Amino acid sequence: MKRIKVAIVEDDRDFRELLQAGIRNDAGIHVIATFPSGDRFLAELADLDADVVVMDINMPGTSGIDCVAKAKPQKPAMQFLMSTVFENPAYIFQALCAGATGYIVKSAPAKDLIAAVHDIHAGGSPMSPAIARSVVASFQGGTSPRILEERLTAKEREVLDGLATGLMYKEIGDKLGVNISTVRTHVRSIYDKLQVHSRADAVKRAYPDGRRP
Repeated sequence: MKRIKVAIVEDDRDFRELLQAGIRNDAGIHVIATFPSGDRFLAELADLDADVVVMDINMPGTSGIDCVAKAKPQKPAMQFLMSTVFENPAYIFQALCAGATGYIVKSAPAKDLIAAVHDIHAGGSPMSPAIARSVVASFQGGTSPRILEERLTAKEREVLDGLATGLMYKEIGDKLGVNISTVRTHVRSIYDKLQVHSRADAVKRAYPDGRRP
């Protein structure tokens, strides 16, 4: 079985070592690098071949959010799991907009972190319950779905239309003339930009009045 390659970016040495020890207990995960700061991570990003990066959200120097924003354009396939003590929705949304895919609070047990790494690598968007509640609460005020949808590229809007009409990924790919892995990449980007975690939520977010293509 191919192991998931993980990098850890955490300024607290003790917690960084704790994260590394906890993740190493899983045979399906291989920690390939650790970094004590966002600046060190960015300096070595070009040569880093990680599938998932566990990123501290608040660090001296370059923050975790800024790291994600700078890294995503260079490494679009790299997935970022934010490790955070913050339950402030403002931090969460900033990280989402920067390109983060999942979140976990630092107080979560090692088994939850391991599960989150596997989930994010499989295409999910893991959130710890505390952070999920904060996101749901913030959605009560709500960012305009139209504003969110306008962040999508033309191709992403076509993929979203396919999702809304009930097409399978392969059918969407055939319709648009792209392969299924490209469709999956577009879907993940749509989920990130619309701040959702499923097809149904993406459709509801983009078409709140029920009007679909």
